[in-house]
Amino acid sequence: MLKMTEINSQAYVKLTVQENTGIITFFHPQSNSLPGAILSELAETITRAGNDPEIRVIILKSEGEKAFCAGASFDELIAIEDKSTGLAFFSGFARVINACRKAPKFIIGRVQGRAVGGGVGVASAVDYCFATRKAEVKLSELAVGIGPFVVGPAVQRKTGLSAFSQMSINASVFYSAEWAKEKGLYAEVFDTTEEMDTAIEKLATTLSKSNPQAMQMLKNVFWEGTENWDELLIQRAGMSGELVLSDFTRKAIQAFKKK
Repeated sequence: MLKMTEINSQAYVKLTVQENTGIITFFHPQSNSLPGAILSELAETITRAGNDPEIRVIILKSEGEKAFCAGASFDELIAIEDKSTGLAFFSGFARVINACRKAPKFIIGRVQGRAVGGGVGVASAVDYCFATRKAEVKLSELAVGIGPFVVGPAVQRKTGLSAFSQMSINASVFYSAEWAKEKGLYAEVFDTTEEMDTAIEKLATTLSKSNPQAMQMLKNVFWEGTENWDELLIQRAGMSGELVLSDFTRKAIQAFKKK
């Protein structure tokens, strides 16, 4: 069995540029979960790609053919011992979402498999999201004693309050990719990753040749009303950071890890 230091050393975020398209890929051996270091690097990489004049469109994806993202790292959640550490950890999700929001370029999401918790937040923060039929979604936070507070504004913006509340309340259920498409989270759903990647390449190529100023202005229009998210998401991070310290939540996370 790999030690935690060995597992974390295998995790990465990388940026490659191909013909005016910036491809950001993240990976963690535990179902592409997101520990604090990866969250920080992911936010920084999104910001860097957004400011790179060579890049006109961004693709955000995870490595592998199984889970897109398992959300927060349970090992880090268990290790949180005070409010400031909790705030710092959950603020990582806030920074990723805000980096997507403020990047002056369209971000295309590629969701090849299940997205859980913070993974749903990442999928909600992109501007146009492709998925396969395996890309079921679940907001599992309430099931482990917290709530989808930080990712909530991004998910609600895409799916509406009704669908967001449905996922938040029935937190042990996976919702199908088709359901997520009907609610607006996914723009297109494909039977295979090959079909999805062909469609992503086609759209990315088209956008890479489009007017950068027009795309930036459009993105500003699409994100109107979110100008307070720098403060709002940090406030939400504090709510999660406080809840994760409770005995209820610690026991729930331990039980969830044993499943």
